Amino acid sequence: MNDYGKKGLIGVLTPQANTTVEPEVWTLLPTGWSLINTRLTSKRKTIESRLVDYTKNFEKTAEQFGNAPINIIASACTGASYLIGQKAELEIKNEMENRYKVPFVTAALATVNALRDLDVKKISLLSPYPDTLTKASVDYWQGHNFEVVSISGPKLETEEFHPIYAMAGSGVLQAYRELSDSASDVVVMMGTGMSTLTSLYQGQKENLKVAFSCNSALVWSCCKKHAPSETPSMETWIKSMSWKKKYDFLIGL
Repeated sequence: MNDYGKKGLIGVLTPQANTTVEPEVWTLLPTGWSLINTRLTSKRKTIESRLVDYTKNFEKTAEQFGNAPINIIASACTGASYLIGQKAELEIKNEMENRYKVPFVTAALATVNALRDLDVKKISLLSPYPDTLTKASVDYWQGHNFEVVSISGPKLETEEFHPIYAMAGSGVLQAYRELSDSASDVVVMMGTGMSTLTSLYQGQKENLKVAFSCNSALVWSCCKKHAPSETPSMETWIKSMSWKKKYDFLIGL
């Protein structure tokens, strides 16, 4: 038995330059859970083409886990799901589960699971994406029978190493405040590369509209699939903030 991850071990597929998934997922994981990570890589030039390219290599990328005793494989890449669509995403899910004999969940499907567990229909999107990818995400959510009532997002930092991963947390929080005045039931913070923990924590302090990130949904969905009796409802998960001490350590408080 591995000393770390006695309750569950997640194998995470993370986009190549993403600097957010590992610290946020580590922070959000409940006690007794652990992860190992591998990187999705592509030499394509645009964000959209890289995202689609990642999906073609899920099986090969997951081979890097070797014979590690992972309980579930998670793709921490929402944008790819928006671009390839529901049908292709489900086909990949089935192929991965047949190949590796453990559940496979994408961050986008995890978010769908979270929204259904919350029993909501009207959503606001906090988007870190360029307009083309935001539009693809709207089509994806509507395809899963959710109504997108408002969209906002921080400025793309186009001069940085990556426009999404370099976004300022202050911009995320401001967009969250704006969306809290909308008619939606919940705010979905899209993308796994946008920093969200500060905004989620501050939002609770300010009593803003209920919100969660795709990373939070991904961790919750993995725990729910592997240990359903030990994993609370998404509503309880959102409210608990059990990760706050680890977050303080992460940012050096």
